[in-house]
Amino acid sequence: MTERSTQRDTVLVVDDTPDTLGFLTDALEHANLTVLVAIDGASAIATLAHVTPDLILMDAVMPVMDGFETCRKIKADAALAHLPVIFMTGLSDTEHVVRGLEAGGVDYVAKPIVVDELLARIRVHLANARIANRARLALDVTGRYLLAANEAGRIIWSTPQAEKRLTLAFPGFSASEFVIPKTNSIAVNGRQLIFSLLSRTGTDEYLYRLSETGGGQEELFLRQYLSLTTRESEVLIWIARGKSNRDISDILGISPRTVNKHLEQIFTKLGVENRASAAALAVGALATRE
Repeated sequence: MTERSTQRDTVLVVDDTPDTLGFLTDALEHANLTVLVAIDGASAIATLAHVTPDLILMDAVMPVMDGFETCRKIKADAALAHLPVIFMTGLSDTEHVVRGLEAGGVDYVAKPIVVDELLARIRVHLANARIANRARLALDVTGRYLLAANEAGRIIWSTPQAEKRLTLAFPGFSASEFVIPKTNSIAVNGRQLIFSLLSRTGTDEYLYRLSETGGGQEELFLRQYLSLTTRESEVLIWIARGKSNRDISDILGISPRTVNKHLEQIFTKLGVENRASAAALAVGALATRE
C-alpha cells in the first residue's frame, strides 16, 4: 500500500450548531476523512494558525463573524489562500451563493445536507487542490521567480525564490500585506522590481513573473563605457555578480538561449573568450566611476 493511499485528508468543519457538527463529523470520518471542528469564525481562524487542513466546510450563517467574513479573512492570508472552502447554507438564493463565491468559496451545499452529494463535492475539490498543489511544487523545484495575486494585487502564493527576493528588497516583508502596484514596478535601493503579468490562472488569480533591473545607473555606465546595448549591459552586470545563465534568464525575464546570444555578442565586443574575463572587465570598468 502506498503512502498516498494511507494518508487521510483533513477537513475543518466550521458550524455553530452542535447537532450539525456531530452529524458531519460522523459522516466524514466514516468516509475516511480526518475531521477538525470549530464552533465559530474566530475559532476557525485560531485553529488555522496551528494546523492547515486540506479543505474547509463553512457554515454561512453564524453569529458575530459569519462564514463570508471568515472566508475573506482566510483568503487574505497567503499561507491559507489556496484552501478550498465549501459553504453550507440554507440560503440557496442567488444573492447568498454569489456572496459565498465572491468571498473566495469554491462551492456550496444547501441544508439539509445530503451526505452523498457533499462527499462527491469534497472529493472533486480535494482532487483539484492536489493538482494545483503539485503544479506549485513543480514551480518551487525549478526555482522560478513566480507569484500569483488577485485583481487587487494581493499575493495569493509565491515560489520560494520570489518570496526570497521580495524579503531581501523589503525587510519585514509580509505576503498577506504586500500589494503589487498598478504600475507593476517598484524602485528599491536603486534597483527596479518588475512584476510581469503572464496569464490569468483562476477566477481571481493572476500569474506574474518577478524580475529585477539595476535601475539603469550601472547599466548605463557599462553601455557607454564598453559600447554595449542596454540588454547586453544588463546581462554583463549580472555576470559580474556571479549569476548563472539560468539566474539571469529569470531575473531579466528572457530565455537562457537569449542570454547565451547576448553573451556571444559581449565576448566579441570586449575581445574576451569567457564569462570570467568579461566579469573582470565589467568590475574594473565600474571601479573607474567617480
